Amino acid sequence: MTDRSAGAADAYGTRDPDALARRAGTRANPDNDQHFLVDDRVLDRLPTYLPAGADLRHLLEVGGGAGALTDRLLATVDAGDGGLAGRVTVIERDPPFAAFLREEFADAVADGTLAVIEGDALEVELPDFSACVANLPYGISSEVAFRLLPRKKPLVLTFQAEFADRMVASAGEPEYGRLSVSAQHYANVEVVERIPKEAFDPQPAVESAVVRCTPRAPDYEVGDEAFFLRFVKALFTQRRKTLRNAIRNTAHISGLEAPDAVVDAVDEDLLGRRPGTLDPSTFAALAELAREHGSPAEA
Repeated sequence: MTDRSAGAADAYGTRDPDALARRAGTRANPDNDQHFLVDDRVLDRLPTYLPAGADLRHLLEVGGGAGALTDRLLATVDAGDGGLAGRVTVIERDPPFAAFLREEFADAVADGTLAVIEGDALEVELPDFSACVANLPYGISSEVAFRLLPRKKPLVLTFQAEFADRMVASAGEPEYGRLSVSAQHYANVEVVERIPKEAFDPQPAVESAVVRCTPRAPDYEVGDEAFFLRFVKALFTQRRKTLRNAIRNTAHISGLEAPDAVVDAVDEDLLGRRPGTLDPSTFAALAELAREHGSPAEA
């Protein structure tokens, strides 16, 4: 791919990842959880995984690095019906890379198409984005995902493949767990591509996967979302136990003051099952019983 000069608006979407890294003058550091996507084909595909009809007027990227994906996102933003210019916001923790992004895309920064937020994605205030496409740092991928999911916006995120498989797993599958229930509470979650190690520089020790999260309301109701998620977390710490024992053994995690009262309220057939066999709607029903009978303490 031909490298185009920095700042040329008509070049958005064409910058070569290796040339960007050379201009940045700083290599990705795996000790800082940096593994940059350098495969043009994967980079080009990532924005296309956003669901049909997604609002493209304000795209968020977490971990901009040398800007290879930033470049593709600048080519993707849409002015929309309101006529306002589309924009991209990038959160980048590493000061040298944040400075490079501002320099490399100086025209986009100047005209308001690009904003670079220098800071930790777990601590900075998130903008009011319309969708997010990001190659997440693996070490904080879970925490970042669960900052983004409650915003109920379309997400296209790269994760370690094992983590992605846990996100999309169904009840009864070995990978199914707290992560599966929690992610699927907010969105339809699907793996749309698997990425080999060779697509990154430096190469990570594991393969990766791209996950698309399309927000939707769950087909069940919960009266207290925070308690529901805490209850799910608690039960999966005892995933090999029966539900009867899991409820009793994890009251200190879920905050139940009367776990025996919850056990008494649950159907006997259900009490003999294990958490990994229960679908999200069953967890929701159990959480409501627990709230009603277990006198949960405030989080």
